[in-house]
Amino acid sequence: MGKVCTLSEAVSNYVKSGDTICFGGFTTNRKPYAAVYEILRQGQKDFTVWAGPAGGDWDMMIGEGRVKAYINCYTANSGYTNVSRRFRAAIEAGQLTYEDYSQDVLMLQLHAASLGLPFLPVRLMGGSGLTEYWGISKEQRAAMDSVDNDKFVMVDNPFNPGEKVVAVPVPRLDCAVIHVQKASPDGTCIIEGDEFHDVDIAVAAKRTIVTCEELVSDEYIRRDPTLTRIFGQCVDAVVHAPHGAWPAQCYGYYDVDGTAMKEYDRASKYQDAEDAKGQLAKAAEKAAKAAAKNPEDAKAAETAAKAAAASKAAEDGSAVPETFRDYMDKWVYSVKTHDELLDKVGASRLIATKNVPGLGYAGKIQ
Repeated sequence: MGKVCTLSEAVSNYVKSGDTICFGGFTTNRKPYAAVYEILRQGQKDFTVWAGPAGGDWDMMIGEGRVKAYINCYTANSGYTNVSRRFRAAIEAGQLTYEDYSQDVLMLQLHAASLGLPFLPVRLMGGSGLTEYWGISKEQRAAMDSVDNDKFVMVDNPFNPGEKVVAVPVPRLDCAVIHVQKASPDGTCIIEGDEFHDVDIAVAAKRTIVTCEELVSDEYIRRDPTLTRIFGQCVDAVVHAPHGAWPAQCYGYYDVDGTAMKEYDRASKYQDAEDAKGQLAKAAEKAAKAAAKNPEDAKAAETAAKAAAASKAAEDGSAVPETFRDYMDKWVYSVKTHDELLDKVGASRLIATKNVPGLGYAGKIQ
């Protein structure tokens, strides 16, 4: 079966602590969640991350303290969370070494990596705050082997003397993890719908893991070469993982599981029970002050009473809201394999998001 292996084997053999790594997909689209969960279960850490438009995949990694440096343009479960909560909390607490590029530049950097370029000149970002402010200082960069010494360098255009362009670094990826619709045993992949940056990182990375909805024969792949997006020489491991993007969507197969996304949005507001108690206490104090300033405002008084009740219930343990830790224990660490996770999610729930040819997604049909 060529490169076909279990998810556990793929992650164990090809994802290493300290890797410079990138995941495929786009916010809530074709994210390789099955592999992400397996990395979390196995414990790999200290990643230097080049994240394209990210979502809960990297938010979970950040919340679990697995990220050493995060280079990104955007992190959100689009349509459910404007800015991913564990990512935001880590930034606000000064706990995440983070660098910010514009989305267009970061995607071009990943493409440049696939071309083997030493650096990338762009006109983009020039004159913006992205060149004025650095998330990772030069001093920090000098102490980190996996991060370039400069966020960017202004250079002369050799073909037009006097014109300045922004030269940005190009990722040197150790590992890429991608979820696709179809893959053959030799690693050749069909991606339906938008490719995002997946082809680029597959080519650029030293090691590439592909999870797929369907494992198909090499003969099937050869029937229509125009559908091929990733060629087998780029891929080290192929894992058959139906619903491997859950709770994200996989174009042509299933929609986002909105229930799971909403649950994660609520739960990830709090790191754990102690954080929930602290945040609710602060919210109650703030609401009480607002009500005191406006004693005639019935709505403010009602808000203060509800906030106080929520804080008291959390403090005495009678009603602690679900937290990030609870969500992770429930959906990641309580199971040993992806198959066990699918059993826990349940067939009826998975079927509700299934694509129906000619009609769209079943979850949208009433």
